[in-house]
Amino acid sequence: MHSIGSVAVYCASSSQVKDVYFREAFRLGEQLALHSVDLIYGDGGIGLMGEIARGCLSQGGRAIGVIPRFMVEQGWNNPDSTRTIVVETMHERKQTIERMADAMVAMPGGIGTFEELLECLTWKQLGLHTKPVVILNADGYYDCLLACFKRMVEEKMLRPIHEQMYTVVSHAEQVLPAIMNMPEWDASIRREAAI
Repeated sequence: MHSIGSVAVYCASSSQVKDVYFREAFRLGEQLALHSVDLIYGDGGIGLMGEIARGCLSQGGRAIGVIPRFMVEQGWNNPDSTRTIVVETMHERKQTIERMADAMVAMPGGIGTFEELLECLTWKQLGLHTKPVVILNADGYYDCLLACFKRMVEEKMLRPIHEQMYTVVSHAEQVLPAIMNMPEWDASIRREAAI
């Protein structure tokens, strides 16, 4: 069982996505707050980022945003965040979010979300962190990526054990139980990183 005080959520900043993604984002925010888990996120005020923060704050939770200065200058930050941490670069943003979080969750998102998810899986594969990673596959959004992961195993780009680096769920209410019940990941697994 994992002790969870904070969860990083990677998700879309687009406001044009399907309603199902907005519903799951709001529900996940609510779930985090109801279980006294801090939301660590990219501090966006619109799209799924804004919606998950709204869900969290609606139940009295804490939404902690991490955002590069150039995005603040564009007005992309969320003024309603409980706390905003302004950093200088995108790399610093990712490192800060990973450092602050006890677990990571990827919701539907674009290139940035995919990049964040794949980097945190890369770090886990290399034993640089051992935190739970959950993919919230709302409405089958990640089916193609998950099929690609399977192909990587088939083609000997990954070992089968690397499929245990993450858990896949379909609904927001399943995220925290998945985190709590995910098997411990041993940092010494880095010896399996090379095929």
